[in-house]
Amino acid sequence: MKIINPHSGQFIIEVAEDDEQSLFKKYTTLIKGQADWHSVGLSHRKAIISRYLELLEETLEEGAQLLTKEVGKPLQQSRNEINGARARISWMLDHVDKALAEEVMTATSAITELIRYEPLGVVANISAWNYPYLVGTNVIIPALLAGNAVLYKPSEFATLTGMHMDELLKRAGVPENVFQLAIGAGDVGNRLIDLPLNGYFFTGSYATGHAIYKRVAEKMVPCQCELGGKDPLYVADDVEDIKAVAVATADGAFYNNGQSCCAVERIYVHERVYDAYIKEFIEEVKSWKVGDPLEEGVYIGALTRPAQIDLLNRQVTDAVSKGAIVMTGGKAIAGPGNHFEPTVIAGVTHEMELMKEESFGPIIGIMKVSDDEEAIRLMNDTPYGLTASVYSSSQLRAEKILHKMNTGTGYWNCCDRVSAALPWSGRGHSGFGSTLSHVGLRAFTQPKAYHLKK
Repeated sequence: MKIINPHSGQFIIEVAEDDEQSLFKKYTTLIKGQADWHSVGLSHRKAIISRYLELLEETLEEGAQLLTKEVGKPLQQSRNEINGARARISWMLDHVDKALAEEVMTATSAITELIRYEPLGVVANISAWNYPYLVGTNVIIPALLAGNAVLYKPSEFATLTGMHMDELLKRAGVPENVFQLAIGAGDVGNRLIDLPLNGYFFTGSYATGHAIYKRVAEKMVPCQCELGGKDPLYVADDVEDIKAVAVATADGAFYNNGQSCCAVERIYVHERVYDAYIKEFIEEVKSWKVGDPLEEGVYIGALTRPAQIDLLNRQVTDAVSKGAIVMTGGKAIAGPGNHFEPTVIAGVTHEMELMKEESFGPIIGIMKVSDDEEAIRLMNDTPYGLTASVYSSSQLRAEKILHKMNTGTGYWNCCDRVSAALPWSGRGHSGFGSTLSHVGLRAFTQPKAYHLKK
């Protein structure tokens, strides 16, 4: 499998893909190691993950450079991602004892009733390329802490980063028979689904997640799917600093080249502040430096996948043909690599693909609304249900709107953020199950009830 730099289009390296035989060998290796890994105890596992945390810091620049070369995100954003992963791991280490502790529910002179949290066994993590450190951390670390063995398939677009993570985990002390990589593209992911694993955790598109869930269902084992979104944002007419709101929400739409499952993908603005918001929003977008993601100060780098250029072109063409106006950007950037201008489109409607289908790129549609009720109706007009955001000077007003959103996360005066302390989950086409928080720590366990009669 050839690894290509998405900015330059140049060949980086070729790596060997797994086949059916090598995957099965890795699976049997993990089967043999998992029980011993669980038996060493949580404190020992925590010590190893703590060392991994230190290694992430020690190799920060190396990891960031590799990530940028492989996926095309700006270098500072790669550094931010690794530091974000470190913060999540720290939170997990601080809270895992409480989350996985034995719980005594009843204790009398006659009987004790308690819950113990046991590992699932050997689990697969089929991961994503847009935030390989973060989405990998969400699964790999709690799975290992809980005593599972992990067969980890990084995306084919983030293979080198996955290999770097594997190296650091092994240097930290994770045994070979507890963590293994599955290297390859979609066919390798398909072979993983065929293995008799004890759990499957996928991050990626709705179409792929839907296919995986159907295939795993007959196995009667846990399957979590963290999928995409068409995340809406509403700017109410009572915002006090329209420029600050425009700057913050532009970042929410375009950070990581817009390649975030929780990126703002649709913006609705109250008609009283629409013109002022559009002006400030476009001014902010035009101020960004676009180009080589390894160059300091670049905010918009390269799209990871070349195929996304065609999708964005199609969305622009469709929107314009139905009456929308391109305010800035609107086309691919000439030259090598996968570059697309940061694009703002006004005059959009829900008849346009841009407002219905996930874009996953540096493009946003902005729509004028007359009141909160219209905003609520339009924000809910989607099969996705990941996040929704409201900017308003009134918390009460914002929470009333967010209460009506069928999403796993609601934001007031912020967007495109994830906290290790809160569960990360979707609804509808955005998937199901949770990572992060105590809920995510327990997602990699199976509770066992004990009735202990004296």
